Amino acid sequence: MTEQQPASSPAAQPMFNVERLYIKDLSFENPNAPEVYARSSDPTVEFNLGTGVKPKGADHYEVTLQVNARVKDGEDVLFLVDVTYAGLFLIKNLPPEHLEPTLGIECPHIIFPYVRRVISDMVTEGGFKPMVLDPINFAALYHQSKAREAQAANSRN
Repeated sequence: MTEQQPASSPAAQPMFNVERLYIKDLSFENPNAPEVYARSSDPTVEFNLGTGVKPKGADHYEVTLQVNARVKDGEDVLFLVDVTYAGLFLIKNLPPEHLEPTLGIECPHIIFPYVRRVISDMVTEGGFKPMVLDPINFAALYHQSKAREAQAANSRN
């Protein structure tokens, strides 16, 4: 006869580990170099951010954070940078209602500083002043996404 472990045993405790962080995709384009360096304008930035989650076996999840920025002077592109950074996370014994927010908020929050550093380094290596991304409130983005999903579900019914 096997004994059941009490709920407070270490095996039943929630576990959250960062197994690995890595660049999945990286691109930098400087299409108008070297003429672009002679400009002294106030460029505009088009910025996009996306996250993704893929289960990767028992209790493992790959979370990706994709950031792309297009910096323009009028209609001319100064540079484009596109980074997909990922993390492999081990998440065990987490109540089901906490799994999705953990994957959508906490994991991107862990990955973001690495994306910010890669972008700043790439832009600097491209001959421009560092591009430092402002902090991002992943909790607000997650809740906005959930509200949009709920609204879309309600409009289909």
